[in-house]
Amino acid sequence: MMTTSRSSTGTAPSVEPALAHAPLRRRPAQQRSRERVRRMLDACAELLDEAGYSELSTTRIAERAGVAIGSVYQFFPDKRAITQALGLRYLDMFSSRVGARIEEGGFGHWSEAVDVIIDEYLDMHRTVPGFRSLHFGDVVDVNLLDSGADNNGVIAMRLRELLTALAGASEGERLDRAVTVAVEAADSVLKLAFRRDPDGDPALIEETKLMLRAYLGRHVD
Repeated sequence: MMTTSRSSTGTAPSVEPALAHAPLRRRPAQQRSRERVRRMLDACAELLDEAGYSELSTTRIAERAGVAIGSVYQFFPDKRAITQALGLRYLDMFSSRVGARIEEGGFGHWSEAVDVIIDEYLDMHRTVPGFRSLHFGDVVDVNLLDSGADNNGVIAMRLRELLTALAGASEGERLDRAVTVAVEAADSVLKLAFRRDPDGDPALIEETKLMLRAYLGRHVD
């Protein structure tokens, strides 16, 4: 079993990739504006962990970020848009972390990448502010990341690209369906793992990895 060796609390993630698809009123062009938006997203993450989405407000985000409420509305129309940008930040972070681990190589078999995917997700849940409360957005809207696809569908698309590059699998409807099923199944079991244990029930986490390796192996091998 592979373990996570890298902490996610070092450098802050870049805002620009996440904001490329977020519903902003305007893009932060200058460094000062980008820093303000970054502080807004950081504040949103902290407040989600403290009180949840129902208690979140643009006023509280502005206060926590140390910016005027007018600065918030320069870029975001409402709290949902800020949360969407945060969810996209998490998606970019997750993809980058998994991609970097895969590029490091050293796999005896492509299925070992399943452990990497699960371990990076677990590490983000345990260490990245706001992620345990928001994950990829279902707590707000099942279509938070993309209005044309549900959140798990967006994640499945990213993971399919990574697995295709690693395993050399042929792209197509069959692989799309298999990765979608794998993501939905893993999401359900991992939610159960965290309901049973705040840090994730180790036995259920191991079962998730076993399930994914066995199932995807039927489609990728």
